[in-house]
Amino acid sequence: QVQLVESGGGSVQTGGSLRLSCAASEYSYSSYCMGWFRQAPGKEREGVAVIDSDGSPIYADSVKGRFTISKDNAKNTLYLQMNSLKSEDTAMYYCAADVVPCTVASRMVSDWGQGTQVTVSS
Repeated sequence: QVQLVESGGGSVQTGGSLRLSCAASEYSYSSYCMGWFRQAPGKEREGVAVIDSDGSPIYADSVKGRFTISKDNAKNTLYLQMNSLKSEDTAMYYCAADVVPCTVASRMVSDWGQGTQVTVSS
């Protein structure tokens, strides 16, 4: 079974930064669309950013200019650099593998990570 292992979540003040990582042993990141989704309490899971096999990113409007998705194919690791964090970014963040189609609106994901909590407070 594929395991996606996330790390990097935590608590930060408004305006701060965090970097999330997602490592997978079974996926070749160069071949699949990978992404980050998030879910706040009482809300539906939403796409934050995806990156296709060629490395082209797509972002949700709410995070454009603040978040950067990237990947290291050699390490099979996906990253999400989050800057200028806001309270509304507070959520559980999930790594997603094989997102089809490769958009932030997609709901077809082959594998999910266990989630890592991001809490932004003023």
